Amino acid sequence: MPSGSWRTVLEAAAPLILPSAADALTARLIERAGFPAYQIGGFALVGAMHAVPDIDLEHFGEKHIKAREIIKASKLPVLVDGDDGYGDVKNVTRTVRGYEEIGASALFIEDQKPPKRCGHMAGKEVIPADQMVEKIRAAIAARTQADFFILARTDAREPLGLADAIERGQLYLKAGADGIYVEGPKTREELAQVGQAFKDVPLATSILERGGKTPWLPPRELHQMGYDMILYPTTVLFRAVSAMERALADLLAGIPLSEKDSVDLESFEDIVEMPKWAEIENRFMKQGGKEGDIGQKRRALAGE
Repeated sequence: MPSGSWRTVLEAAAPLILPSAADALTARLIERAGFPAYQIGGFALVGAMHAVPDIDLEHFGEKHIKAREIIKASKLPVLVDGDDGYGDVKNVTRTVRGYEEIGASALFIEDQKPPKRCGHMAGKEVIPADQMVEKIRAAIAARTQADFFILARTDAREPLGLADAIERGQLYLKAGADGIYVEGPKTREELAQVGQAFKDVPLATSILERGGKTPWLPPRELHQMGYDMILYPTTVLFRAVSAMERALADLLAGIPLSEKDSVDLESFEDIVEMPKWAEIENRFMKQGGKEGDIGQKRRALAGE
């Protein structure tokens, strides 16, 4: 389970570069790679779960179950995508409590009008700002731990313009949000304008390197503009999909697995913590000096 609060890691490691974990294995790999935190984003989650686009096809029940599995796999603080809260203030309350209970460190909710969609897709609409203010107040009241971080996201840039998005962000801060997430700035100048408007506030945006609306800038430059959290919803997913397609094409063509493009069995067993499970088996299943099957197999593979 995660250790440390979101504010603590934000103060120690900003800008937080937040790759998205669509499954437990990815969360484990993110931790092993040295990241201080990560996100569970809806785009990657629904794509990996059901091979569908991020267009409001799945809701709290399906995503909560999967998020529980992912959070168990890593000790890192995690930011969870709460979409639009899945309804009114009652649903927002349930969403906050549900994710807080399974160990999430932070949650963002957005002001899209349902059916919501990926923040970098066209055709978004937003609810009236006062309705989002109600959701934020409900979210703040619902949390049982003061350090559970509530990030308010606005998607108003696309349908209403940047000025409206900034104004909404200010309203959401007054409602009690711990930070602001402005989705979809379209230029370097817009990114700078948002950063200036929220220069003393924990601020987030997202970057989709291939096909997104926001231009890619180095994390250091974004941090200098005022961004403390930079979400990368598709980076790991898109790279993984490309690798899987290549592996399947090679397999179909009769080409063996490349050493430079894959891990080996021993490396994978290390990632999934095989030694820990072997130790448990051997500690409790040894009878007459005979070790458990897992221990025997590991020793055989190691040539012992």
